[in-house]
Amino acid sequence: MKKLSIIVVMAITAFMSSCTAQGQYGNIKSDIDTLSYAIGVSRVEGLSDYLLSQGVDSTLMVDFLKGFNEGMDNVDDNKFTARRVGMQVAQMVAGWIPGLNENIFGSDSTLTINRDIMVKGFLDAVAKKTELMDLVKAQAYSNEKMKEIKNRVLETNFGENRIAGEQFLAENKTKEGVVTTESGLQYKVITMGKGEKPTANSQVKVNYRGTLIDGTEFDSSYARNEPATFRANQVIPGWTEALQLMPVGSKWMLYIPQELAYGNREAGDVIKPFSTLIFEVELLEIVK
Repeated sequence: MKKLSIIVVMAITAFMSSCTAQGQYGNIKSDIDTLSYAIGVSRVEGLSDYLLSQGVDSTLMVDFLKGFNEGMDNVDDNKFTARRVGMQVAQMVAGWIPGLNENIFGSDSTLTINRDIMVKGFLDAVAKKTELMDLVKAQAYSNEKMKEIKNRVLETNFGENRIAGEQFLAENKTKEGVVTTESGLQYKVITMGKGEKPTANSQVKVNYRGTLIDGTEFDSSYARNEPATFRANQVIPGWTEALQLMPVGSKWMLYIPQELAYGNREAGDVIKPFSTLIFEVELLEIVK
């Protein structure tokens, strides 16, 4: 861990010097005093990074030191401890909101959890006030409603991807050489290999290129000049199904419906929710 920044050290030194001048710390008079001082100094390593991670920079050092001294003076005071823990829990609860907003509303920054009402519910539960909603009911309602709102927001923002994918697949399945499986996966054989077929647990080595239905390329082992190796059941369902149909040496085009790809999830910067994906896949070998 990094040492304290020069500014932070200067601020602490200035404050400590002031306190010493006022006789609050006394003089170092023995080797035990010296040891005690050395232990204090040695434990400062990494504090600067921690303070910055908590939003405490050099401009707030005086306030930090006041809080530090207050805490040291009241370390055995139960009421002070309760207040300190209350502040820590408040920071934790406030920190939930960005994650909740992202999980429920995605990139729609116009929607947000109502902080005041959420806090009221939290404090009612702490006080065991269950007239409006008990813990079990609240958890069930939260899970169901979050899923409902998330799906509604996703459909509003990305439903066009689903519709475009369905239209593409409906047209594509009528083309010569395209096979549609029971799951909805579509594939076209470019080269049919003569080797062994993988199982879901097989480790396979493949070359591939992935695009959206508009031709936008989002990944390619060819571009990296390095085949990919993975277990057949550790990829999206459309790949897992197709690989088990492909003999080694095959090269196929795969047309994967969104529900067999990433569904309502984003994957990287290019693949948005409900995206139908196209892959050119070459099965090089089953890795034994």
